Amino acid sequence: MNVLMGFYFIGVIEMWKHKGIEFRREIQDVNGADMLAYLGRNQKEVLHRVNLENKSVMKAIRIQKEVVLIKLAILDKELILSFPQLIHPTMQIAKAATDFVDEWFDLSRDLQPFYDLAHRDEILKEVVLAYKGLRIIAVEELFEALSWSIMGQQISLQVAYGLKQKLVTTFGESVVHDDIEYWLFPSAEKVASLNVEELRNLSFTQRKAEYLIGVAELIATDQLNKEQLLVMSLGEMETRLTAIRGIGKWSANYVIMRCLRHPDAFPLADVGLHNALKKVLNQSEKPSLAEIEEWAKNWSGWRAYATFYLWRTLQE
Repeated sequence: MNVLMGFYFIGVIEMWKHKGIEFRREIQDVNGADMLAYLGRNQKEVLHRVNLENKSVMKAIRIQKEVVLIKLAILDKELILSFPQLIHPTMQIAKAATDFVDEWFDLSRDLQPFYDLAHRDEILKEVVLAYKGLRIIAVEELFEALSWSIMGQQISLQVAYGLKQKLVTTFGESVVHDDIEYWLFPSAEKVASLNVEELRNLSFTQRKAEYLIGVAELIATDQLNKEQLLVMSLGEMETRLTAIRGIGKWSANYVIMRCLRHPDAFPLADVGLHNALKKVLNQSEKPSLAEIEEWAKNWSGWRAYATFYLWRTLQE
């Protein structure tokens, strides 16, 4: 008999229910189409695979030192989670996976206050109306989030994805299913064991290689962890992260937004944000930082969500 028969746990909005070999959760105010579009925005992405035809994403995650492949279908009113390589997942694996999905898609957050704010804002009003239900998609692991923020510094998104692809496929772990390889981001311990030259061979600059190894060492030795940061205020988070070599305000706020999930994190210097505002406002030039700061005062409390929604416009 399946030990998970009848398993469920109460979520903040709804609950996951065990049904056959699947786990289902009723959802409201989740824009699956735009979330899948965001997840599938670059062909060099190696940490998940999106199938728009069946409205699903597949991803390898680590649970209790085990690499587990999950498949998540995002339907109009329901999420369906399954385990392609497991017939009878243990309760611990099932709960860890459902918890992961809840955090990955920020399912516990009530977005109505953000909608109310956006409705009163001339810049956000139409954007939020167009993508209502889009939720910030988390980068759950702190090391991955910090690494991605370092890789993305002062280069195009396409080049950054190329760096990530090389790093992951050289030093990460993977599982194979139906002849397709699903990758995990390299652990901090693995990257901390590397030398600069090994990253230089993957097209990292000297500085970025040093920054990445330095961050890996901090996390591998537990001088920095997610739990420490989560109990801090937004200002304290930024101060702690910018004290790390290679992490400036943009990188810090990106990590606070995507990993620590603070809704008011604001990567002011983000080029994508600038381009999105230029597009939404139909301007010939990108706005100044002073202009953006002034507009963002109206987004207080929700500046991370404002940024994420504006980013989405760049895919149109």
